[in-house]
Amino acid sequence: MVNNKEDRVFHAEDGIHTDFKEKMTYGDYLQLHTLLASQKRLSTHHDEMLFIIIHQVSELWLKLIIHEIQAAITAIQEGKLQASFKMLARVSKTQSQIIQAWDVLSTLTPAEYMEFRDSLGNASGFQSYQYRLVEFVLGYKTPYILKIYEKDPEVYQVLRNAYYAPGLYDVAIIALAKQGLTINPDILQRDYSKTYEKEVSVEKAWLTVYQNTNHYWELYQLAEKLVDIEDWFQQWRFRHMKTVERIIGFKSGTGGSSGVHYLKKVLDHYFFPELWEIRSKL
Repeated sequence: MVNNKEDRVFHAEDGIHTDFKEKMTYGDYLQLHTLLASQKRLSTHHDEMLFIIIHQVSELWLKLIIHEIQAAITAIQEGKLQASFKMLARVSKTQSQIIQAWDVLSTLTPAEYMEFRDSLGNASGFQSYQYRLVEFVLGYKTPYILKIYEKDPEVYQVLRNAYYAPGLYDVAIIALAKQGLTINPDILQRDYSKTYEKEVSVEKAWLTVYQNTNHYWELYQLAEKLVDIEDWFQQWRFRHMKTVERIIGFKSGTGGSSGVHYLKKVLDHYFFPELWEIRSKL
């Protein structure tokens, strides 16, 4: 009876297309055959499927985050701050999705993970080039990281380009200067391959923005979008650390890192330090 009712509803929709011999389908557009054939387990353990899918989905979200941040960088460089706000807001929403993925992965118990962990060899999320690219476009540059990707010339070149390019915070600081706020020329002409470190003139400029929000409304909005991104990023790092601790404790990672110890250390890093410092001075 249910099927008959469904059939009647279906046939009542006269406009539904059913002949796709010469047309593109939903599956064709999304290349679902390739996408859904990409979960290749290296063990026979049931839970390895979860492990693979969580990481693949996270990589897709990272791809969108990179796409939006790079577009926002271009928009800010062109003085189109309002356009950049939509992109940066989308980044924050996407980050919330990646954070929730840890809740799903945490259903994997230590005993279950140990059943297939050896199949990973030295493969590790530590080697995710998209995660490193997110760090680079946000301004956190670590030279030793590039060596990991020399095996793949195409990936290496993408990372190298981002390594020497201005990050999101760099173009935000340039936007401060363009609005007449005083920025140390050394900061405006700095070597972008170096990780940014907080600077007095930048802090004073942001403080001026926050004390005169009506006058610097767009810069104020930009600052809060950056704070949103950093806040979510730190929450992602924390959930990552706690999920790893929950599953493998304080063992070393498969990629050779110190695992939880390494993840705890990176929690102390700020991409946009002055935007946090000024909160104590307002």
